[in-house]
Amino acid sequence: MSITTIILAGLVIFIITAFLKTVMIVPQKSAFIVERLGKYSATLEAGFHILIPFIDRISYRHTLKEQAIDVPPQTCITRDNIPVEVDGILYLQVMDPKNASYGINNYQFASMQMAQTTMRSVIGKLDLDKTFEEREAINGSIVEAVDKASDPWGVKVMRYEVKNIEPPASIREAMEKQMRAEREKRALILESEGERQSKINRSEGDKQEFILRSEGEKQRRINEAEGRAREILLVAEATAAGIGEISKAIGLPNGIQAVNLRVAELYLQQFGLLAKTNNTMIVPTNLADVSTMVSSALTVMKGTEQGFASGSARPSV
Repeated sequence: MSITTIILAGLVIFIITAFLKTVMIVPQKSAFIVERLGKYSATLEAGFHILIPFIDRISYRHTLKEQAIDVPPQTCITRDNIPVEVDGILYLQVMDPKNASYGINNYQFASMQMAQTTMRSVIGKLDLDKTFEEREAINGSIVEAVDKASDPWGVKVMRYEVKNIEPPASIREAMEKQMRAEREKRALILESEGERQSKINRSEGDKQEFILRSEGEKQRRINEAEGRAREILLVAEATAAGIGEISKAIGLPNGIQAVNLRVAELYLQQFGLLAKTNNTMIVPTNLADVSTMVSSALTVMKGTEQGFASGSARPSV
C-alpha cells in the first residue's frame, strides 16, 4: 500500500468524523447542551442541528419527560417516639436544561435527598395514627419543600407519593389488636342497634294492631247498636201499624164477632201447646171459663172502642 493510499484513507476517515461531529439530530422531548471551547453555547431542542467540528461538543443530554425517582426506605421517628420505615416515589420534570446542567451536579440525587429530609421532618410532627390518615398532607408538604429547593436547578417537582409506612412488628401487633377490638365494638353496637330497631318495629306493629282491632270492635258495636235500634224502631212501627189496623177492623161491621173468634182461637192454640210441652197440665175446673175469659176480653175491647169513639185515647188520672 502506497503512502498516497494511506493519506487518502486517512482523509476519508477525517471527513466522515468531521461530518458526524457536524450533524446532530436531537430526539423529541430531549434537550442537548452545547459547549464551545468549554463554555456554554446553546441548548439544542428536538430536530436537526449543525455543529462546528472539534469546537462544539455535546456536554449534557437531558430528557424533558416527567421522571419517576424511587425514594429508598428510611427510618423516621414520629412525635410519639415510634420508629417507622417510610419510602415513596418522587415525580419531577426538567424545565430549564441549562440550570439542570450547571445549577447542580446531579439534580436527581439532590431531589431524592431533599425528599427524604423533608419526610423525616414531616413525620416527626405527627403521631403514629395520624401518619396513616395524613398521607395527602405529607405528600403536599414534601412537594412544596422539594419544589422550592429545586427551582434554581431548573427542575419542577410534580408530585410525591408515599408508598409504604411500616411500623415495628410489636406496634403492628398492638394496632391489629386495637383494630380487632374496634371491629368487635362496632359489631356489638350494630347488633344492639338492630335489636333495638327490631323491638321498636315490633312494638309499633303491636300498637297498630291494637288500634286497628279496637277500631274494628268499636265499629262492630256501633253497627250492632244501630241494627238493634233499627230493629226496635221497625218492630214498634209494625206493632203500632198492627194496633191501628186492629182498631180499624173493630169498627167495621161484625168486627167484634171476628175479634171474639180470634181470641178464642188463640186461647185454644196456646192451651194445646201447653199440653204438648208439659207432662202435667192444669185444666180449668169449669171449661165455661173459656167463654167467660172471651167475654172479659170483649168487654175490654168495647171499652177501648168507646174511648176511641169519644176521642179520649188517654185514660184520666
